[in-house]
Amino acid sequence: MIGKLALASLLPSLALSQYSATYYPDNLPAITEDGQYGTNQCGTGSSQDSKCQNAYINGVDDFCLFAPPENTSPYGDSSLGNTEREVVSWCLKSGYGTRLIPAGAVTGAHFVKTPTYVQLTGTLASGVMNIPVGDAGGELDPHGADSRGNPVGGLVFSNAFGGGLKQIHEWNSFIGDGYFCFKACDEVEGAALQCQHIYDVLGCGFNMPGDYGQSFSSCQGDSIEYPGVYGDYTFHQGDASTPAPHAPAATSQCSYLDNLPSGGAAIVTAAVSASSSASSGSPSSMASTGSRSGTSSGSSVASTSGASSSSASSMASSSGATSRASATSMASIVRSSASAASAAVSSGVSSAAASPSPTSAGQQNAVIGLTLALTSVFGIALTAF
Repeated sequence: MIGKLALASLLPSLALSQYSATYYPDNLPAITEDGQYGTNQCGTGSSQDSKCQNAYINGVDDFCLFAPPENTSPYGDSSLGNTEREVVSWCLKSGYGTRLIPAGAVTGAHFVKTPTYVQLTGTLASGVMNIPVGDAGGELDPHGADSRGNPVGGLVFSNAFGGGLKQIHEWNSFIGDGYFCFKACDEVEGAALQCQHIYDVLGCGFNMPGDYGQSFSSCQGDSIEYPGVYGDYTFHQGDASTPAPHAPAATSQCSYLDNLPSGGAAIVTAAVSASSSASSGSPSSMASTGSRSGTSSGSSVASTSGASSSSASSMASSSGATSRASATSMASIVRSSASAASAAVSSGVSSAAASPSPTSAGQQNAVIGLTLALTSVFGIALTAF
């Protein structure tokens, strides 16, 4: 019988072998999957009505995000759970044939290039790019429940690994009201494990620990351990206990920008999600949303301040949570000079220190409950519980 570690070592090659085609940006077909909402043959002219489903992740000043095409959907609102199959590309720069990210929509962005992947983490103004206010968001990846991807036919390209633009076969992204994260893995051993897509209800904090502060930076970084893998132990979503996320990658050679390029129109706020409560998800805890493709989608991020090396991680509890997180919205927090503080304690559960070993579901809530001290505007402290 093949041991767990031996099987894990085979997964990257197995994943790479399933690709039926490799695409290049200058020679794309109209669609790459049956049932695709949009197109991959996008040209170069930007339009806010574009249905382009090609995304690019090249740097802190040159990236795209997948987001809903409209502010409604056949299933109701445009929450990610309703639109993950149809999301389209929104980019900072023109020239890709996509929509443009609205001016002022990105309030923080941090790009880290490691030897094996690039990662982008950041914050958004509330209600932009047809993402409903209060939407906890969801995960996007090239697999999906039927191997056609979320979005169906969505392609990702990057020039970050040298040799010009090339298709990224393994990537994943989370996006919701007020936050985003995006990881693209190079064609190296372990790509499928580093850009893992099976932890969809655990969000940004678990899958992409990093800097979510309200600033703009580009850094070199070390590759972190594979999400969910702790030595000989591999966590599976739904296990009785959930381990703490890995620490963010160590970074160096950082450069900083005062602002980001954007040729988009002024911000248009999407309608409040019908599924959201009056108190929407905070950076330290966001409930998962339903997914039409048969999997739950969720997200969580931690708001941090200061340099890119000062980062925080957080997770949303997928099931069995001892209390429902309630706090101010991400948008309110990222507009303030909030910083992550000590972990709050869930009702009836003592605080648990983050460690590589598994913790109980209740302790996991304690780990992710960060006290957000609002030092400006509000002058009060809020907790995630």
